[in-house]
Amino acid sequence: MAIFGAVGALVAAVALPAYAASKPTDATAQTVQQLAAVDAQSLVVASEATAAPLVRGAFSATTPEEIEKKKAEEAAAAAARAAAATAAASTRSSGNFNTAGYALVAPGSGEVRYPLPLGSWNVSRTVGGGHNGADMLAPAGTPIYAAASGVVRASAESIGGYGVAVMLDSVVGGQRVQTTYGHMLYGSRQVQAGQTVAAGQLIGYVGSTGRSTANHLHFEVWINGGLVEPMSWLSVNAG
Repeated sequence: MAIFGAVGALVAAVALPAYAASKPTDATAQTVQQLAAVDAQSLVVASEATAAPLVRGAFSATTPEEIEKKKAEEAAAAAARAAAATAAASTRSSGNFNTAGYALVAPGSGEVRYPLPLGSWNVSRTVGGGHNGADMLAPAGTPIYAAASGVVRASAESIGGYGVAVMLDSVVGGQRVQTTYGHMLYGSRQVQAGQTVAAGQLIGYVGSTGRSTANHLHFEVWINGGLVEPMSWLSVNAG
């Protein structure tokens, strides 16, 4: 019995530590569970990632009074720009036009006059090939006269390729006659739209504005809506 008791004690002493070593403790089990829970909800973010800054847009909340003030400021700025452009155009012009030796009224009489002083010009080309008038070469500053009495239809510092130009509506011999005077000097126009002019009246000075490469008067004549050759019309009608 003593022997059996000693053997049993020996077996128990050997088996119990092994059993104890194989069974996880409560502390170990809790740590594993915690790790699993943390793993299940973890998120890996690259180290280079940064938060994008929020940039405020170019807008602002304003009251109706501020909006009206802003509109007034913009209108004033636009008016200032227009005034500056007008001043620049005036600066570009000579300002003084030497008409020594030229009459300020076209010579001759009758309903039709030559638009430039006699002897001051020569024709470089006339109607044809898409060109609607006669180019009368003359020195810059040569006075330009109304070829017929009538009403100024247009007068501006820039009318398309004509540059500084004046356009007249007249009635000659019962026919509607429209005449155009193009490429004048900046600031040289002597008449405004709506004004009534007489035949031979000074309306401007020869220049080279718009689509022009030399000082000359581009002179057009339209009768009852049809284009005519200006020099032939002048030679027949100008007194």
